[in-house]
Amino acid sequence: MRVGRAAATFALLGIAWVLWSGHFTPLLLAFGAGSCALSLWLAQRMQILDDEGEPLQIASGLLAYIPWLLWQIARANWQVARLIWTPSLPIHPQMLRVPASQRSELGNAIYANSITLTPGTVALDVRDGGILVHALTDSSREELQSGEMDRRVSRIESGGAGAG
Repeated sequence: MRVGRAAATFALLGIAWVLWSGHFTPLLLAFGAGSCALSLWLAQRMQILDDEGEPLQIASGLLAYIPWLLWQIARANWQVARLIWTPSLPIHPQMLRVPASQRSELGNAIYANSITLTPGTVALDVRDGGILVHALTDSSREELQSGEMDRRVSRIESGGAGAG
């Protein structure tokens, strides 16, 4: 493991420990640091630290992607609420397969979960470079088929910003 990656992982473990424990006495901070160091050493010995296990390279892209995703969730919530309040509006449930251009399982998981978090769509299956989705309306289908979410998640995966 690279020294920089080990230091970043140790720092993240330490921050999590401090936030969850809430203890700031020197003895407990030392025990926390020891616990983080032991956890990092064990994970390294077990060879379970890899790019997907510690996705530090996507952190900056996620910071830009999450606000965009929250906006999409809010918009979709409003659309689904309108469908409930106005029964005369058209609902056209349908299954479709959308292409997933992500190269890793982490990228596919982010994309599929983003689809499912957006009301009116549910990701059902991820395989062979695509995601099987149930869409409630034509507009939710069209939005997925536009590929905007796919492009943004691919930018996260490549380490770029996910907002633009």
